[in-house]
Amino acid sequence: MNLLVAFNGTDASEAALRYGAALARDRKAHVTAMLAHSTHDTLDTTSRWIPREARALLADAKSGLLTEIETRLDALRSELNLGDSLEFREAPGRVDDLLSSSGRAFDLIIVGRPMQDDDAHIRLHPDRIALMSGRPVIVVPEGYDAEARHSHAALAWDGGRAAARALSDSLRLLEAQGRVSVLTVGEVTGLEDLKTHLARHDVDTVHEAWPADHSIAKSILAYCRRHAPSMLVMGAYEHSKFREDLLGGVTAEILRETEIPVLMSH
Repeated sequence: MNLLVAFNGTDASEAALRYGAALARDRKAHVTAMLAHSTHDTLDTTSRWIPREARALLADAKSGLLTEIETRLDALRSELNLGDSLEFREAPGRVDDLLSSSGRAFDLIIVGRPMQDDDAHIRLHPDRIALMSGRPVIVVPEGYDAEARHSHAALAWDGGRAAARALSDSLRLLEAQGRVSVLTVGEVTGLEDLKTHLARHDVDTVHEAWPADHSIAKSILAYCRRHAPSMLVMGAYEHSKFREDLLGGVTAEILRETEIPVLMSH
């Protein structure tokens, strides 16, 4: 496998890098850790109204942040134990665009869960990256133990196109687990075909179902808290990104509250 990890120096991005390294060691894969950072300044530092000394301070602060992030990665190298299979890359530009365009040449994009206090220069949006890249994105929450051993994964299944894409994108990882909990809310067609498909890939299934009047996000999150699967596989929003941002939705709520990695595809 060929993995791209967004490493921006946050605790969540360190968890993502550790998760990517664990996958890589198990599969003799390669990890590229990318520091994507915006070239846009919150203030117009070219304005003649900002003193030269202040412009220099702002430039030093931004440069210092990037140096600090690279230093943090260097400190992790020996612990990650990947040797030449770990590559570092710095890329200036629009963060989501850079990760999306670069990620198209990788099997997986792995990112840390974004937090409200992330610096604007390095902030990323996993749902947008999944939408723009055409690649599966794994979102890892801060503090997640990448070395934890689990007996199964979970698949949020509604029979839709995005869920089918997520299933296909995650199949090698599901095969490694050998057991999948299929989570459904309300009436879903094609379950027997889904079970047959997974069985033909040597993956056992169990089915957990909730009535249609149950909250999709809350039901899935509660199941994952109780049973601690290795990851949750789900399709990203089927409707428009604008509507998801405006009204919220299952994708946003799960990413905000998950305690385990979430693999999503669009």
